[in-house]
Amino acid sequence: MLAKTGRILPELAPAVALRPSETFSDGLPAVRRKPRRVMLRAFTDPLQYTFFMYTKKKRGLSPWISCTAFFLALGALVLALRDILMPFIVAAVLAYILNPLVEKLRDKGVPRGAASMMVMMFALLVLLALLLILVPMLLTQFGNLTNRLPQLINFAQNKALPWLHAHFGGSLPLNKEAAAHWLQNHSGALQQAASRIAPAVVEQGGALAAGVGNFIMLPLLLYYFLFDWQHWAHGIRALIPRRFIDTYTRISREMDDVLGEFLRGQLMVMLIMGLVYGTGLMLTGLDSGFAIGMIAGILVFVPYLGAFTGLLLATIAALLQFDTWHGLAAVWAVFAVGQFLESFFITPKIVGDRIGLSPFWVIFSLMAFGQLMGFVGMLVGLPLAAVCLVLLREGSQAYFASRFYRHR
Repeated sequence: MLAKTGRILPELAPAVALRPSETFSDGLPAVRRKPRRVMLRAFTDPLQYTFFMYTKKKRGLSPWISCTAFFLALGALVLALRDILMPFIVAAVLAYILNPLVEKLRDKGVPRGAASMMVMMFALLVLLALLLILVPMLLTQFGNLTNRLPQLINFAQNKALPWLHAHFGGSLPLNKEAAAHWLQNHSGALQQAASRIAPAVVEQGGALAAGVGNFIMLPLLLYYFLFDWQHWAHGIRALIPRRFIDTYTRISREMDDVLGEFLRGQLMVMLIMGLVYGTGLMLTGLDSGFAIGMIAGILVFVPYLGAFTGLLLATIAALLQFDTWHGLAAVWAVFAVGQFLESFFITPKIVGDRIGLSPFWVIFSLMAFGQLMGFVGMLVGLPLAAVCLVLLREGSQAYFASRFYRHR
């Protein structure tokens, strides 16, 4: 109806026209009439209409008030749907990272659907390769730990507990009679604790099932995001007022550059931390220490996951290999030093320099976004800080060029 009348919002009429040769008023090409594109235009065109219609001066509302109200409503909607949005957000982030590969395949003549499928399968194969390396190693280490459990108990009774008693006092007997006596005396408290823990266990089980469902749905979402990425980009661009289109283009390119530098810097951090952990574990004499260190380095991309996974694997391997606590202490020291170097020197220096943030602001952004958004905030803290830096840089340039600043 908008394209037929052309009176309500002229900017929208070419976008829904039947002829694919028509263009936007600023030269942007119109989208071809394909069934999937028609469905997407049915969403974006009314959104454009809603976004712009109340900015007319005859309504008496400033465009900035309308934009603020729109984004506040959008934020409230995201907050209300936060429990189901995580797989969509993860798929969108992965699509942003992988879209350049799709574009390179498109330049070689591969259809976008096939290119999206190839890139999605490549990402799944990389993830599967990591799982095939990590899961068997975990199962092997836990199996070896189970077989050596009697020796570990004997070590604790004859060496560890006497040493603790000699240096710190107290008594920690580890035998069946003492354990049975303790359980008998505290049976009531244990029952009460179990009754309180059971609902939480059920809730966590439901959360785990939801997480598995989201993981299964993620490849499908990733494919559709990759397939429709350009159309989503054109739809967002069409929402921008024409007088701001140059500013939007410049800022979006700067954000692309900053996020690209962040990813390249993060890859370098992963390589460096893999070498740090691997070399340190080799120096302790730990068997398969270099492999465990490289796994920890690869997982450094997720905050604390790399250190935690590597520490768990290395601790199990140390318990199986070393007969004294000195080897275990050396393994723990490697991860303590590595985590310190990563948090306060390597990541702030390498990633911070690439995205234009000083080490102080890198540490502050990680802590601030972690406080505001929890684990997800720590994961996206640096890229969000880089985006904020681009916006602040643009805002400061506009401020210093404004009459408010220059007027005497």
